Amino acid sequence: MTRLLVRFVTFRNELATLWRAFLAPETPLHLKALMLLVPAYLLSPIDLIPDLVPILGWVDDFVVVPMLVSWIVKMIPQPVRVYPDGTKEIDGTYRRR
Repeated sequence: MTRLLVRFVTFRNELATLWRAFLAPETPLHLKALMLLVPAYLLSPIDLIPDLVPILGWVDDFVVVPMLVSWIVKMIPQPVRVYPDGTKEIDGTYRRR
């Protein structure tokens, strides 16, 4: 039960990160397009397991959506670091967890 609660809090934080990244002008356009995939999957009538199948139809949504969100959050580049001497460093690598 504790792991489920931790995962829920992590998912909530990742959703907030996605929202901030979607609104940020420096986020690459291809990542913003991927972010739109999450609500599109939820609203789409096409699922891995149809929602007509009792319970299993909802379980795939509870598994696929958090996986998509985590995957996209890991691809968001780290913010630009500005050092006191005015130089900038852009970290273009994926986030590691």
